[in-house]
Amino acid sequence: MNAQSSARVAGNRTLRPLMPEAEISRPVLRILSPGGRRGRLSVFIFHRVLESADPLLPQQPDAAHFERIVQFISRSFTVLTLGDAISRLASGTLPAAAAAITFDDGYLDNWTVALPILRRYGVPATFFIATGFLDGGRMWNDDIIEAVRLAPGPELDWSAYGLGTHDVRSPSARVHCYSTVLDKLKYFDHAQRAACAREIAARAGVPPASSLMMRTEHVQAMRRERIEIGAHTHTHPILNSIGDEEAMREIKGGKERLEAMIGETIDLFAYPNGVPERDFSPRHVDMVRDAGFRAAVTTAPGAAATGCAPFLVPRYTPWGRSMWKFGAGCALNLRQS
Repeated sequence: MNAQSSARVAGNRTLRPLMPEAEISRPVLRILSPGGRRGRLSVFIFHRVLESADPLLPQQPDAAHFERIVQFISRSFTVLTLGDAISRLASGTLPAAAAAITFDDGYLDNWTVALPILRRYGVPATFFIATGFLDGGRMWNDDIIEAVRLAPGPELDWSAYGLGTHDVRSPSARVHCYSTVLDKLKYFDHAQRAACAREIAARAGVPPASSLMMRTEHVQAMRRERIEIGAHTHTHPILNSIGDEEAMREIKGGKERLEAMIGETIDLFAYPNGVPERDFSPRHVDMVRDAGFRAAVTTAPGAAATGCAPFLVPRYTPWGRSMWKFGAGCALNLRQS
């Protein structure tokens, strides 16, 4: 049976045949990341996995596309939990083509859609939770996206908020609208940003309670399955946009709330937004260390090599639907590190 005709079955579901892209990429990735002291750690970052494609969220993978990504990663890389990978990076004992998969924020579809796919392929992942949005909350960016979704069109006027007037006559126009607005709002004062987004959502008819995010019981169930959980602050502020006392409260508060939920120590952290210098500074790295974490991840591109600072671990965001392009991106990410 050849690679094109073979298939394997998990439960009652027949999985896709072996991917020629993975078969070709695997030896290339092992050359670029041979393991041991010369190893490189690729850390993938995701946020949502949709049950089905949403024209307003074209950059978020749906379940079918995410399954192809996980299939590719599982066959091209040696996938570890992030905590194990960071320990092995420090000791110079990474396997060849080492990788970890991470999710940020705590969306419910991580539990309902992504996890069943990860289980199907036996692939671990680490979930960074912003605790302030659990149990019916909604992040400020989703307030804006859902407000745009409900706008009657053909034009949306948010000039009263200093956010301009936008064409919303098509799905692509709506994506451009909210992308523009999010870029403008992102670096507002943290409290002002949240209040503005919530007011816009309320005026658009977006319900105050949301089912977008996980509930406490989902986080607890994850941990009972020995799924790795990390902290992502309490309300996801860009740390450079708030004072030091508030930043420390956010960093420690998210950690302490998660520890109270699961009854275990949380020692991995993801910086909100995550671009070094722009979104957080060296003083925030010190705060994360002082709060009791042992490592933290950024959104700076690249792969971590032996000697990488444990509080500045880079992550790679996968783009595009073609697995050939995905594999090429993984190789380029390793080569440029």
